[in-house]
Formats: sequence, structure tokens, C-alpha cells
Amino acid sequence: MTPEDFPMTHIPAPPSDSPLSTDKLRLGYGQTVIVPDMNLRLPGGKVTSIIGPNGCGKSTLLRALARLLPTTGGHVQLYGQALHSLPAKEIARRLAILPQGPTAPEGLSVEELVWFGRHPHQGRFPVRREEDREAVAWSLAQTGMTVFASRPLEALSGGQRQRAWIAMSLAQQTDILLLDEPTTYLDLSHQLEVLHLAGRLNTEQGKTVVMVLHDLNQAVRYSDEIVAMHRGEVYAQGHPEDVLTPELLRDVFGLRAHILSDPDTGRPYIIPYALTR
Repeated sequence: MTPEDFPMTHIPAPPSDSPLSTDKLRLGYGQTVIVPDMNLRLPGGKVTSIIGPNGCGKSTLLRALARLLPTTGGHVQLYGQALHSLPAKEIARRLAILPQGPTAPEGLSVEELVWFGRHPHQGRFPVRREEDREAVAWSLAQTGMTVFASRPLEALSGGQRQRAWIAMSLAQQTDILLLDEPTTYLDLSHQLEVLHLAGRLNTEQGKTVVMVLHDLNQAVRYSDEIVAMHRGEVYAQGHPEDVLTPELLRDVFGLRAHILSDPDTGRPYIIPYALTR
């Protein structure tokens, strides 16, 4: 079976140039403030990568966008509505997140994992309807995991396991997909596998994809928009060629680098050669 055997069906997204945004957002843990005051608008129907040094608040922000972390000030808006005011199931029908290092019970098969993605669409007493079965089959096909459906997660390679979790997120059939460091701990071929999948979901299915990435060249190559964070704030946002400048690399990452033109894409290609601090 191929992805084409399972055409996509999903809840149409309300029109919005920014389906996910923040207003004076403040985040932290206990007395420690991570994000002091953030105004951010993420473009709809695009792939956006959030970049920045360790500890700048990237993953904290992504968790707050999915309401996995409570805000300490300001708010997040989902299609113009305050995220904290929406029922959890309604959020889960619109937005899916793949956090860092997800875990599952031992022995759980790929297909059983993917079925968890259908919970937001089921009632109080879950019944496996035909539309649910079609969504699970479609998600497995889109991620190339159909042949591994009966295999336990612990028997998979790192790239296969990551694709299984993405399949679960796809089974939610949301308009927005948040990926927190989806390439971490994967070898290069599996990293590209996941990034190609994210791009295909955007171009073929129109999904809004927001990723936290560490590799700057991957962020440039696979993103329509870059959000660069520094000390809990948005340092710059825009097209990759506008954001990735020598000044940003110096101020945000403490790097000196050559910025070349990628002959394949025409986008910037970064070669760091020294630290500034």
C-alpha cells in the first residue's frame, strides 16, 4: 500500500493568516522565567523552524503552544481563540505535538500506538468506526509504516520509531503539527527521512508544521519561515535568507561563519569557523 491509496480527510481549518500566535506570553518553571514577554505569529500553511542556542526557551515555547505547559502571563491563541479557554478535545482535533523523547508501554505495537491518535475524535465510549480505521491506515501509509504495523515499538530502528510517533500525530488529523527536535538521536539518513516527511505533509496536505531544530542548515533547507530565539525572546523572524545573517550567528550563537549559497536551493549554507566568545 502507498500513501496514494489513502486520500487525506480532515477537519477544514478556519481561514487565518496566523493559526497559532502569542500575546505577551510569559513562561517559566517556579521562580525561573524562561520566556519573559513574547509576541509571535506563526504563518499558516507553512513549515516554520524555531532555532536558538540551548536553554533559550524553544521547547518551552512549543509545549506552551500545545497547552502542555501553563502560562504565567499573557496567552496563546489558536485560530483567534484563547487556548486556555478551549476544551482539550477541541485542541487535540486542531493541533498535534510530538514532544522530545516520547515513551510508550513495552510491547505496544505500531498500530496500537497510532490508534491513540483517534481518541480526540471518539466519544465517551470509544468505538472503532470505519472512518477511524481509514485514518489509521492513511497515517501508517503516509509514514511508510504499514509493513511495521504489528511490530512492537522497541523492535524498530530510531528512524522507524520516530515515524511511528509521527503516524500517531497524523491520525489526529489536525491542521497543525508541532515537532520538538524530531531529528535528535537519529543518524543523517533518518534525519532527512523525517524532514522530507514533514515537508511532504505541508506541500501535499497543507499542514502547518512547526519544528524545533538544532541543525541550522537543515532549518534553512526545509523551512519557509525561521524564528530565531535568544534569551527567551524572538530575535528575528522571516524567510531563511533574511534571518540567517552574520550578525544573527554572532549575537545568538556566538559564531563566526561563512555564509555561502547552496547550489541546489539557492538558500544560505552556513560553515562555522570560530567562536566569538
